[in-house]
Amino acid sequence: MQHHLRRCGGGALAALRRLSPISSAASASPPATWRRPCPPWRVYSTAEMSQQLPANLVGIMEQRMKLIEQRSAYLQQQINQPAASPEEYSRANKELRKLESTMELIKELRSKQEEIEGLKSLVTNACEEKDMREMAAEELLEAVEVEKQLQHELFRSLLPKDEADERDCILEVRAGTGGEEASLFAMDVFRMYEKYAQKNGWKFDVIDIMESAVKGYKEASGTISGPGAFGKLKFESGIHRVQRVPVTEKSGRVHTSAVSVAVLPQADEVDVQLRNEDLRIDTYRSGGAGGQSVNTTDSAVRITHVPTGTVVAIQDERSQHMNKAKALKVLRARLYEIERQRLHMDRSKLRSEQIGSGDRSERIRTYNFPQGRVTDHRVGITHHSIADVMEEENLDVFIDALLLQEEMDAIASFAA
Repeated sequence: MQHHLRRCGGGALAALRRLSPISSAASASPPATWRRPCPPWRVYSTAEMSQQLPANLVGIMEQRMKLIEQRSAYLQQQINQPAASPEEYSRANKELRKLESTMELIKELRSKQEEIEGLKSLVTNACEEKDMREMAAEELLEAVEVEKQLQHELFRSLLPKDEADERDCILEVRAGTGGEEASLFAMDVFRMYEKYAQKNGWKFDVIDIMESAVKGYKEASGTISGPGAFGKLKFESGIHRVQRVPVTEKSGRVHTSAVSVAVLPQADEVDVQLRNEDLRIDTYRSGGAGGQSVNTTDSAVRITHVPTGTVVAIQDERSQHMNKAKALKVLRARLYEIERQRLHMDRSKLRSEQIGSGDRSERIRTYNFPQGRVTDHRVGITHHSIADVMEEENLDVFIDALLLQEEMDAIASFAA
């Protein structure tokens, strides 16, 4: 606390200390002209200091802060217990590390609030020194602004989070209704996300591509690696509908096609344990273009997870070993997503009602090429430069709106 007082509120408080030893004689019989009424300096209430946060949210946040402080103290005691087992120590230490950044914000906010109380006391009680009151009033305003910033930062840290948001992700794009035109649009969508990944400084690696007769993509999958990749792209899952004149259309008639997109958080081996007895692994000769060794050896791999019936097939690499490794990575991601959705069913239901479930069967966006517009049906936003969206330039228009809606839902959940 002293550090913050010296840094932000030190001037008025230090001056008060210098003025504190006042002689009893002076205080007992001051001149009549020296006595004057104290001006009505305004004292800011806690609610006024936090105008941006409604009072009910501030109250709930205060309750959460106390619980976190109590939990942190308990965990600290557990760690310092000589009789604690290695497992208990490790578990307590892991949870304490998760609370560390939040506890730092709480301590800083508590310190700032104590400083504000001290400055308020100066404003209301040091009536005899006008300069002192003015200095304290200025510092009070500055401290209040810092308190607001800390409250907002702490509030955001307390909102419900998806632990998978910081993970890398796997992107899967499949052509749906619309035949060859759907496969061409699937290729466009896959490349759109590849460009978006590059724009954000993420690493994009192709896992598997199955081409159509017109060199579109029947199916395509890739990994996107970078901080917060899944968190930004998770709401891209669903049906993407396209309306345009296919290159094969002679009469110029507009066709409607669709592709499905799935964005899955990558899972580590510790997240999903795959038992050999649960897997059925088949190898076969891959098809399509790719060189003579691709088509003449049993390099393609199909893995079936028997308990869930989940099937993954990869034939992109020449080596059976490499295709198997890729297939296992995709399988882990799919199984992890199944378990993640099961554990977060209540929150998924809220999100489904608000911005869509992210289910690949839900139509989420329409790309209308003749009118040059893209419409996201969940947030009701239309962007009138389809070329910019397909080149990733303005894809953030939709992604940011969806993330903002998610945060609003989290606030509603917090308040409830």
